[in-house]
Amino acid sequence: MAHDFHPSILREYDIRGVFGETLSADDARAVGRSFGSVVRSRGGSRVAVGYDGRISSPVLEHALVEGITASGVDVVRIGLGPSPMLYFAATPAAGALTPEVQGGIHVTGSHNPANHNGFKMVLEGAPFFGGDIEYLGRIACEGQWASGRGSVQNADIAGAYVDCLLGALEGIDQVALDRLSIGWDAGNGAAGPVIEALTARLPGRHALLHTSVDGHFPNHHPDPTIEANLADLRAAVVARRLDFGLAFDGDGDRIGAVDGKGRVVWADQLLAVYAQDLLHDQPNSTIIADVKASSTLFERIAALGGVPLMWKTGHSPIKSKMKETGAPLAGEMSGHVFFADKYFGYDDALYAAVRLIAATIRIGQSLATLRDAMPEMVATPELRFAVPRERKVAAVSEVLAALKAEGRQVNDTDGVRVDTPDGWWLLRSSNTEDVLVVRAEARDAGGLDRLMAEVDARLKSVGLSRPD
Repeated sequence: MAHDFHPSILREYDIRGVFGETLSADDARAVGRSFGSVVRSRGGSRVAVGYDGRISSPVLEHALVEGITASGVDVVRIGLGPSPMLYFAATPAAGALTPEVQGGIHVTGSHNPANHNGFKMVLEGAPFFGGDIEYLGRIACEGQWASGRGSVQNADIAGAYVDCLLGALEGIDQVALDRLSIGWDAGNGAAGPVIEALTARLPGRHALLHTSVDGHFPNHHPDPTIEANLADLRAAVVARRLDFGLAFDGDGDRIGAVDGKGRVVWADQLLAVYAQDLLHDQPNSTIIADVKASSTLFERIAALGGVPLMWKTGHSPIKSKMKETGAPLAGEMSGHVFFADKYFGYDDALYAAVRLIAATIRIGQSLATLRDAMPEMVATPELRFAVPRERKVAAVSEVLAALKAEGRQVNDTDGVRVDTPDGWWLLRSSNTEDVLVVRAEARDAGGLDRLMAEVDARLKSVGLSRPD
């Protein structure tokens, strides 16, 4: 029997909707049956399944497993945990599961509101996105499913995962580790239990915040890219005189940070620290950042002897570009950081946290000192505003065409990014929602005002306006 998904839930990078409205257990069952059919068509027979701490996740996970096994594919259930632990299970090089699995699905709403949920997928060690997700929709719509009776088994891989995370500290000075004091805010997300297990084995002093898993997110929303969500961590760092603080989103693949002075260290600033550490041992390496990152990051990578590469926003495009170029490090302004030098190339905020500890010790400077040395820029946050679906992509194309007709130098890697004497501005269409995204950065407030005035004029020229 065929199944039609709500048209809004098949996104570019994952499948995501509002539980009870656009997303149901029947959808989860259809996702599992379709994914299992793809696995079988490629000669696979076994996948891993995990889920986050949202209230709806156990129900969706149960239905998902039913769908996968109905396609004749075996399932290894790894239980509650962060998305990177599922990636770890589904990565043959990690050796977490024997025999190996060919893919994996994590039930997660990521950083979204509590009533949202969805599925992140990997297959044969690569992200499953874009056309792959469209194909799942077609399989379900046509009912072209494989059939069979797959088996189900449970596996506890949390211990092996923590062991692997701790491997990032190999060769690090023990005395320096003992002196560190770090705050960890799990935001009541799925990473909490792993953080507890990890910090129990780490030297130094650790202050844990909101590590109990609670799908209602009672303390604050689990998105560390929004400054208001870092208030508890900032207060703890300052009050307890910690060296720095770390924050995580609902499924543990986005990292946020606060230095010892209580200042937010944004994702592109963190990437500059990681780059400084990595390029010391691997000069001339390509390092990737998305189009929303600061120009100072790309300049810093080049100054350190690296090769900066600006690429499309989205964890799946970034991972694919890393494989294409052999880049050992990449990151996004959304807090996704990817290491492929001594790790597996997927976004893991817990691993990024341990690498930050290692980086500050190897560099020999505190995170606050490293932050002090960075240029002070004035920037907008990521400004998102709704537009009609039929205008979303067309508006950006029209702005791009006008700029090129004027002879302006434009980077069109992902939307429109324009450099000016004041700084730069970006206009792009979201791949997951009917919104346009604007961001701008300048040396001073006056420059930022001029950049935003140009953005507003460009929007007006294509019949749109940005709300205050």
